[in-house]
Amino acid sequence: MIADIVLCLGGVLLILGAIFTLLAAIGVIRLPDLYTRMHAASKAGAVGGGLVLVAVALISMDVAVSVRALIGVLFLLLTTPVAAHLLARASYLAGYRADQSTVRDDLKTRLEQNSGS
Repeated sequence: MIADIVLCLGGVLLILGAIFTLLAAIGVIRLPDLYTRMHAASKAGAVGGGLVLVAVALISMDVAVSVRALIGVLFLLLTTPVAAHLLARASYLAGYRADQSTVRDDLKTRLEQNSGS
């Protein structure tokens, strides 16, 4: 009985992870510039990959596989946002500008304040 519930929960998490990953892929294709594409890929991709790994941990019913999957989730959640931030900052400082629809540029304001002082 419990095994059936765990398998169903794992299946639901797997489908949710696939949906988030699909949304990340659609965001990478449809969004206008590097920064918004990177945001979609890093946020939805990390959540989607994390949900898939949690589903693997549940469905496997093996402690060793579950521990590795949960370490993978932790690794994704710790490294993906940091890597996206560093790539976006490096792109900005290299001169890649945001789309015309971008309303606010906080980094530009901060850099102007630092260079003025």
